[in-house]
Amino acid sequence: MAKSHGFCKRFWIQIYQYFVRLYQGFQKFWTVNVKGFFVTKKEEEHISSAESIFHKEKILVLGHMLRNKSLAIEKRAQAAYRVGMLSFTGGPNAGQFAAEYMKEVYDLLKNHEMVPKVKILLLQSVACWCYLNPVSQRRAKHLNFIPLLVRFIEKRCESCIKSEINSHLLIKYWTCYVLSVMTCNNLSCMKALRDYSSVKYQLEILATEDWSGWPENFAEVLYFLVGFHRN
Repeated sequence: MAKSHGFCKRFWIQIYQYFVRLYQGFQKFWTVNVKGFFVTKKEEEHISSAESIFHKEKILVLGHMLRNKSLAIEKRAQAAYRVGMLSFTGGPNAGQFAAEYMKEVYDLLKNHEMVPKVKILLLQSVACWCYLNPVSQRRAKHLNFIPLLVRFIEKRCESCIKSEINSHLLIKYWTCYVLSVMTCNNLSCMKALRDYSSVKYQLEILATEDWSGWPENFAEVLYFLVGFHRN
């Protein structure tokens, strides 16, 4: 029992350090490669303002495409993905602009059948929107993304075709990643996920799958972030 507790504690520390390294890496990239060493405060404010306007204009155009029901779902999903990327690169203000269109992403994921690659584009959009952004994380929770994503994890694959099984599994991998992003440093999302008893079992199964090619086994990451290891 003591050994198990010690292992859990060490693993939790590793998960925390992993997210700290990611955050520090992005901060360093921004400071060294974007802002540079000699940008004055006035110049910085001017750059930030210009970038904010650029991101807002791009998000408005893409948001219009996302809401255009006459377009194919794949085109709308591609627009959603780009909105998510802009919200990630544009900082908190861009995240606020993107928030106007996340309900459409939710509706597409909930109410439409689509091929796995299109669903993954939408999941990536949510991940980008929520990454290291507590406001977006709370908005995503308010929009009921958590129960929707839990259903993706719980869903069984009825096919016996290997390619379809692999695609189904890939959606679950991306769902684990999105939920990890949403719950990182967000107690309300952690508590909300903890209420789904089936998720613990599903994550234990997913953690045994082959996560090669991913930086982390995000089923394990999510398992420890939510605190299932304490049960």
